[in-house]
Amino acid sequence: MKNYIILLIVVMFGAFSQAQQTPIKVVFDVTSGNVDVHKSAARHLRLMSESYPDSQFELVVYSSAYAMVDNNSSSAGETLRKIVKNKNVSIVVCENTLKRNKKGKDDLIPGVTTVPDGIYEIVIKQQQGWGYIKEGK
Repeated sequence: MKNYIILLIVVMFGAFSQAQQTPIKVVFDVTSGNVDVHKSAARHLRLMSESYPDSQFELVVYSSAYAMVDNNSSSAGETLRKIVKNKNVSIVVCENTLKRNKKGKDDLIPGVTTVPDGIYEIVIKQQQGWGYIKEGK
């Protein structure tokens, strides 16, 4: 009986370890203008991308969250500047949001790219099987 329990524990642990190693794809949605949300989202993106290097992560910024990717004023800029260089991370901002804020691509943190519409980007990612995380309060 004791050997059976040990074998069961080993099998369960192996299955759990394998499940944690399966590559995933996650899109993070940030619309809040709250700097604490920006910092938290950047931290989540950093931790996930470092913990799961074979997985893919995209941060989609739109609406009131523009300041998160502004090269001159981002409260999460230091973290984003580092993680945008990771091969498994992309950070995008909605072009409509840029227009509303009278900003251009030159105003963005280097490595941040644009998409025509942030909501559309998220929907497409979900249709492609990406997981969805809404960041915010």
